Parts: sequence; C-alpha cells; structure tokens
Amino acid sequence: MSPDAWVVQAPDIAPATLHALARHAAARAIIPCGNGKPVAYRLPVPVDQPTLADAAAAAKCDAGFVPGARRLDRVRVVAMDMDSTLITIECIDEIADLHGIKADVATITASAMRGEIEFAESLRRRVRLLAGLPEAALLRVYDERLQITPGAQRMLAGFRAVGAKTLLVSGGFTFFTERLKARLQLDHTLANTLRVKDGILTGDFEGAIVDAQAKADMVVAWKLKYAGSDGLVVTLGDGANDLPMFAVADVSIAYRAKPVVRAAATHTIDHCGLDAALNYFS
Repeated sequence: MSPDAWVVQAPDIAPATLHALARHAAARAIIPCGNGKPVAYRLPVPVDQPTLADAAAAAKCDAGFVPGARRLDRVRVVAMDMDSTLITIECIDEIADLHGIKADVATITASAMRGEIEFAESLRRRVRLLAGLPEAALLRVYDERLQITPGAQRMLAGFRAVGAKTLLVSGGFTFFTERLKARLQLDHTLANTLRVKDGILTGDFEGAIVDAQAKADMVVAWKLKYAGSDGLVVTLGDGANDLPMFAVADVSIAYRAKPVVRAAATHTIDHCGLDAALNYFS
C-alpha cells in the first residue's frame, strides 16, 4: 500500500515552489506522479499538514491529502455534473443568448449555483424565459459553443481503464447529455427534457425535474449496483445542486466551484484540468 501523501499539482510548478511546499508539509520525499498532464508530485508525510492547502493555493497549485489506501483501481463509479464541469459553458445561458435574454437567465443561474434560490424553482423560471425559441437553437449551442473541459477525456479514459462506470447527472437538458454520452462513451446520463411543440420550445418540461436530490439518488443507485463493499464512488461538480451527490460519494471533487461547494468537497481543482482528479488516488 502506498504511504499517505499530499499531492501537489499545477499546469507547471517551479522547483523552488515545489521544494517550499515539500518543506511546509515536512515531506519525506518528492515523487513525480501522473504523466506530466498536469505536473504532479506526491509528498509522503508522517502526519497530515492541513495548512498545506492554503500554501499551495497561494502558489497557484491544486493540492489534496491522499490516504495510501485510496487506490485508483478501487474506483467503480464516477458521476459528473455537466455544465461548467464536464463542459465549459452553462448551456441554458448560451441558449438564452440566442434568444436575447442571456443576462436575465445568467443572473438566475448564478444565484442558483450559489445556493441562494432552490434549484428546481430557479430552473422553472429560466426555462419559462426560453418559451418561443426554435429548437434549432439548441443544436447551434452544441455545435458552435459547447466545448469539453480540458483534461476531461483523459480523466474519463483513466477511470475507464480501471473498470469504473461513468455517469453524467445534470440539471441541464437531455438534448446535450445524450450527445455527450455518445461522443464521450459515457455509460449513463440523467437530465431534464425540454418540451417542444412544432419545433418551438414551450417553456416547460417533459416529466419531473431532475434536481439535486434526483442526482444524488442516481448516484446512490449506481453505488449500490456497482461499488460493492470496497469500491469507491467519485463525484465531480461546481454548483450547490451538486452538494447532495457529494454527500453520498466516497470522494467528491469541486471543479472551479462556488465557495459553498468547495467547502463541502474532499478535494478542489482550481488551476488544473479535470485530469487532475486522477492524481487524487494512489
């Protein structure tokens, strides 16, 4: 079993910065890990040094304490949020931009992600504002504006290589999640279906809204089905509606996240791409 260690990573780390962080941690060694995307090092430590996280953040590095028993090959389920996590945009904001109301919708989105408005209600308000928009606008957003987050494909490949199932759970829309499922070879998706009539968005949904609890319930179901007694469930997200699924995970990772989400997560990624998640396992 690997020793307990702090992992420090960044797009690049100057030697002086690395050695200063190693001294701060009272590390017994500096061990390169990963394959250089991002630059990452394990710092084995005799005892945890919680203040290292602040020192690493000040040096523009991501850092996290990784128990030696938390092996990558134990990961059985990886559940991800979509908007601003697996992809770089908030789809509903970009749809609204084509409707000339991005500022109105983005204000509600930001408030919901900070946890100031209950998610389901915020989503109803935003979707109502989209009424009358041609469905073709969704394809324009997918083709012209949607980009996969840097490091996401390498992260998915790394987790798949150890046999993990990949789950995309989103308060966004099936129009996007189903296309991403095929594009990224994901195992399953859960999202909301927009109601369309005669090629026009009605401002309503088909079926129940996928909210924070629905996302968490799906993670629990997959945990029971695939994790077994020793498997790990990993969740990644950025907004307040990811908190319930963080609570049922073994390891939760906040990606470029709001403060309330960062505070609840096992680890944060603020400077690296999503592939940094792989280095939070021994």
